[in-house]
This record gives sequence, structure tokens and C-alpha cells, in this order.
Amino acid sequence: QVQLEESGGGLVQAGGSLRLSCSASGRTFSSYAMAWFRQAPGKEREFVAAISWGGSSTFYDDSVKGRFTIARDNAKNTGSLQMNSLKPEDTAVYYCAAALHPLRQDYAYDYWGQGTQVTVSS
Repeated sequence: QVQLEESGGGLVQAGGSLRLSCSASGRTFSSYAMAWFRQAPGKEREFVAAISWGGSSTFYDDSVKGRFTIARDNAKNTGSLQMNSLKPEDTAVYYCAAALHPLRQDYAYDYWGQGTQVTVSS
């Protein structure tokens, strides 16, 4: 089992930045790929970014490429999502998740955090 907990969400104006953190406990976090997903009201959960277990490979949805950066620190069992140039359409609950492979499909992920709200005002 891997327990995940997100933090760092909040309210920010368009064009601003936020940094989300994902703290992991339980089984060896470094054995798992990590991803961020988000879900806006009335919409399905969607892929944002993923990173391989060692951090050497990263993947982004086109909507966030160039604005968001995913990273991890296996020594500290943490992951992060740096979000810059935020837009109102980035408003959603953001979830971190862990799986054996850094896939874009949410059904591939076995472990999920509770989520953190990000609200971007125009």
C-alpha cells in the first residue's frame, strides 16, 4: 500500500503560480511512477502529468505543456507539480496518484490521494 496526500492548493489569480506537493508513505514510493490528474466540476477526471519512478521521464498533457513541471524527490518520498501561468480553466481538484508505469489513463493507477482544490480567478 502507498498512502498519498496532496497539499499546496489554493486560490490564485490568472497568470499566477502554485506548487502542489504529494507526500507518500507506506510501500517504497521510489518503486512507482507518479502522476497528477485533475477534475473540474461537471467534468471527468483528466491526466495532467506523469513522471517515471526514477524521474528520468516526464509526460504532460498538451494543455499544460510549457506551464507545468512535474518532479519528485525519492529520498524524501515526495512529488510536486509546479504550475505557472495559471488560467481559469486550470481550476479543478488536483490528485496525485501512483502506479507501476507512468501512463495517461487513470484506471492504471492503484493509489490516490484525497485531492487539493486549485481555483484560478480571472
